[in-house]
Amino acid sequence: MLEKKLRVSPEILFDTGKLTEEICNVFGIRQEDLAFKILRRSVDARRRPVKYELLVCAWNKKKEAFKEPGFNPGYREVGGASKICHIIGAGPAGYFAALECLKAGIKPVILERGKDVRSRRRDLADIFKKRTVHPHSNYCFGEGGAGTYSDGKLYTRSHKRGDIYKILQTLVYHGANEDILVDTHPHIGTNRLPGIIENIRQTILQYGGEVHFNTFLKNIELKGDFITNLVVTDEKGYEQKIPCQKVILATGHSGREVYEMLQRKKIEIEIKPFALGVRVEHPQELIDCIQYHCSSTEREMVRKYLPAASYALKSHYQGRGIYSFCMCPGGIIAPCATGPEEVVTNGWSPSKRNNPFANSGMVVEIKQDDILPFKKFGPLAALEFQKSVEHRAWQAGGKNLSAPAVRLTDFLKNKISSDLPPSSYKPGIVPADLMEVLGKKIGTALREGLKSIGKKVKGYVTEDAVLVGVESRTSSPVRIPRDPWKGHHPQIKNLYPCGEGAGYAGGIMSAAMDGVRIVGFLVEG
Repeated sequence: MLEKKLRVSPEILFDTGKLTEEICNVFGIRQEDLAFKILRRSVDARRRPVKYELLVCAWNKKKEAFKEPGFNPGYREVGGASKICHIIGAGPAGYFAALECLKAGIKPVILERGKDVRSRRRDLADIFKKRTVHPHSNYCFGEGGAGTYSDGKLYTRSHKRGDIYKILQTLVYHGANEDILVDTHPHIGTNRLPGIIENIRQTILQYGGEVHFNTFLKNIELKGDFITNLVVTDEKGYEQKIPCQKVILATGHSGREVYEMLQRKKIEIEIKPFALGVRVEHPQELIDCIQYHCSSTEREMVRKYLPAASYALKSHYQGRGIYSFCMCPGGIIAPCATGPEEVVTNGWSPSKRNNPFANSGMVVEIKQDDILPFKKFGPLAALEFQKSVEHRAWQAGGKNLSAPAVRLTDFLKNKISSDLPPSSYKPGIVPADLMEVLGKKIGTALREGLKSIGKKVKGYVTEDAVLVGVESRTSSPVRIPRDPWKGHHPQIKNLYPCGEGAGYAGGIMSAAMDGVRIVGFLVEG
């Protein structure tokens, strides 16, 4: 049984006969004896013609037998377990922590401030119909967290944080397409994620765990260096106390009330570096032509075999990094505010990535000098800075969830657009001065970074591209510290900060891996 790398044209990859013939030639195995499996698949668009790079395992089926290793998640019945862990938040960190608890014989009890994944849809509809944001049920809060209505990107560079393949296998076990085990940049798609999340919940319930929605963590009660009770409220404001043994805090990067509560309780939190900017949106056709080195007339033939093209871009200006973030091919810009008087944008894509626009965050590193005016807020200074930018975006957009926007070409000329191209942002976009919204330092860095990118990527700077503000929730502006050897908070021995909201992850995969990792700490402790 051998493994070899192949570079093949898209036409060969999607023609079973031609692909089989190619593999026969490479491995020297007769077609009637050949069996093979594609282990990895990626698009190589660095030069023309575009090729697929494959890692293929092939063997002579008359001499060897290939047995696909099965996936045994190892979940155990925990309904009557004496060890109980309360998990605050039902995002990827919280749900994967719960699944890991099942393996460890610990009963997970999940408390989620928002609604189940299906019920969230009605509240999302109100954002467009009524231009109102439900404070506990929106694009960031609710079952599955912010990742539910995202692109479902599963690519991560965090290979040292955990077993990526096991996370992917767990997702396949719960209904994801097996392609995610093969593709170098796997994604699930917003349309498919809800069903997978529901299946994870059913697994947790089936093995004796609990999931409680509309349950908001309002406070914690302490005795010495331990949490004794969680104080929660339901959607009607009814308050109750829940005794607890261990607590995993996995609230996501928008759980601002938790940071504020911890500061009131004098529980240590820290400023964490983050980035902020805009969403830049192009016609997907243009990005395809740039990335696949084809003309607009060739594009239809190219896209017959190739996915909607993506990109990853970066630049620097006066010591600041400017880079693309959460690129969504064939996607939508979504309104992701979590409270009143703020405008926040993010992006998502369906599994087919077949919408006419491509969007990406284009963000700038925030420096200590930027948050100096908010120094009085202590460890919440970066959070208050973030709030101020989101509020200015709300004001500039007309105070009704419309987003401030400018044509890319106009932004580079430091002018306000007289009109705007079509956009996928459904509450609507209005011409505005994004330099004023972002602030001069950040706006200037973004402008210069985009100029530099435009020189490297021919066609990227076009009047058909629009900048939509603001992309401000790239990661948490706060870190909740934890003991590097034991995983719990340095002050509170049964509090385990976890995931993106605690400052230890940045996306679905790294959050899921951190959820798994934190249970390892909890078990050892």
